[in-house]
Amino acid sequence: MQRTGLFELNAVVAVSTHRNFRQAAIELGISPSALSHAIAALEKRMGVRLFNRTTRSVSLSEAGEQFLTRVRPALREIADAMEAVNAFRDTPTGVLRINTSEGGAQRILAPVVLEFLRRYPDMQVEIATEGRLVDIVADGFDAGIRLSETLAQDMVAVAFGARVSFVVVGSPGYFLSHSKPLTPADLASHECIRNRMPSGKLFPWEFEMHGQEVAVDVKGQLTLDNHTLMIEAAIHGAGLIWTSEWAVEAPIADGRLVRVLEDWTPPYPGLCLYYPGHRHVPAGLRAFIEVLRETTSQ
Repeated sequence: MQRTGLFELNAVVAVSTHRNFRQAAIELGISPSALSHAIAALEKRMGVRLFNRTTRSVSLSEAGEQFLTRVRPALREIADAMEAVNAFRDTPTGVLRINTSEGGAQRILAPVVLEFLRRYPDMQVEIATEGRLVDIVADGFDAGIRLSETLAQDMVAVAFGARVSFVVVGSPGYFLSHSKPLTPADLASHECIRNRMPSGKLFPWEFEMHGQEVAVDVKGQLTLDNHTLMIEAAIHGAGLIWTSEWAVEAPIADGRLVRVLEDWTPPYPGLCLYYPGHRHVPAGLRAFIEVLRETTSQ
């Protein structure tokens, strides 16, 4: 059997991570057809099928699972070795992959990411946004950015930015025909726009006052899985929404939305950049953390 190249091994990891040839091809910087041919050629040489393919999905076969279990740690060792050499350069180079929510990406894009790329022109940054929490190690990310309360204990966390609050807001027009709720229990008589999470579950609205925590399973005609659409619907008077304060700063400031239940939505620790504590920290990530601390402390 011919020798298998490093590119082909990384191709297997990319396809298994994204479960999609097009997205994996974007990560690798090649066309989907070229990636498909590379995987097919590897499977032919090995004499086994690494992936089960349908018109809608891609998943690892049993042989692929076993192969990847052995290959992924070796690729990580190679990447760490290359990164160790990178430390001798005047400036870091390579790709920094970060997983975060859409809101988290909006918070760091202009002040942090663009400044980082300006300072380190040999670096590339890839940001993946999704609502669900992922295993950043298994999915091949260097770091993640999430609310501090969601982090696993084995992660090194770098807190940044101000404390955050989740708020309940509605439009002035909505409150012309609905009295403002004074307690979370009052939400039972209101039209609430619900948030469907990537897992399929409905997100409960969480409140706290004087140490008393309350989670409310609100009711309403409209359910959405996108915060931008939820805010737009609230502005048009469709009902109340529960979302992060910074996401609705502008419509609150210009009067398009009105905040209620303020006593029940206290601030709490905000976003953290996090990465696995047991792994060598790449030079690019160390430089990114420096920029993050500098720009968010101002």
